[in-house]
Amino acid sequence: MQPLIDNARMFGQRPEEFARLAEGQSPDVLFITCSDSRVVPALITGARPGELFELRTAGNIVPPHALEHPTSEAATIEYAVEVLGVKDIVVCGHSHCGAVGAVVRGDDLAAVPAVRDWLAHAAEEPKCEDPADPTVAEAVQNHVLTQVLRLRSYPFIERRVAEGRLGLHAWFYEVHTGTVWQHRAETDTFETL
Repeated sequence: MQPLIDNARMFGQRPEEFARLAEGQSPDVLFITCSDSRVVPALITGARPGELFELRTAGNIVPPHALEHPTSEAATIEYAVEVLGVKDIVVCGHSHCGAVGAVVRGDDLAAVPAVRDWLAHAAEEPKCEDPADPTVAEAVQNHVLTQVLRLRSYPFIERRVAEGRLGLHAWFYEVHTGTVWQHRAETDTFETL
C-alpha cells in the first residue's frame, strides 16, 4: 500500500497539469471492461485524464435494459451516451477472465453469493469449445459480442447507432502479451488492432 500512497502524494504536486479538468469532461469514448486489476484502460489506450469514460464490472457485463430495475451500469451507460454524448463505446474483455471462466466451467460460487447472482443474472454462458483453456479466449470473445448486442437493446443506443452517431466496438485484450484484438463484422473474427 505504501507505494500507492507515495505516488498519490507526488501526483498532487502537479496541479497545473490538472487545472483544465475542473472545467468539465467531454470524453469521446465509453470504455466498458472488467474490474480485473490487470486491465488498465488508460494504459492500454494511452488515454489521458478526461479522454475515457470508464465502466468496470465483474466480467465486463452489460446488464439487460430494464427501466423498472435500474442498475448502476445502466445509469453509467445512459449518462455517457445521453449527457456526455460519447461517439463510441468499446466493450473490452480479457484473457484469463475469472468471471467468464467461472461461467464456462460451471464453478461453484456458493462462497461468493453476490458474484454468483451477478453472473447468473447478467451473463449467458458463452460458447466455448475448450473450457479447460486457461485463457478462455474463445469464451471471452463470444461473451464480449453478447455484451455489444445487449448494448443495442438500450433504445437510446440503438437510435444513435441507427443515426450513425454512435459506434460500438468489441475488443479482446490478451493479459499475457498486451495484444489488443478487435472484432471485424465483415469477417466475424477478432483481428489484432
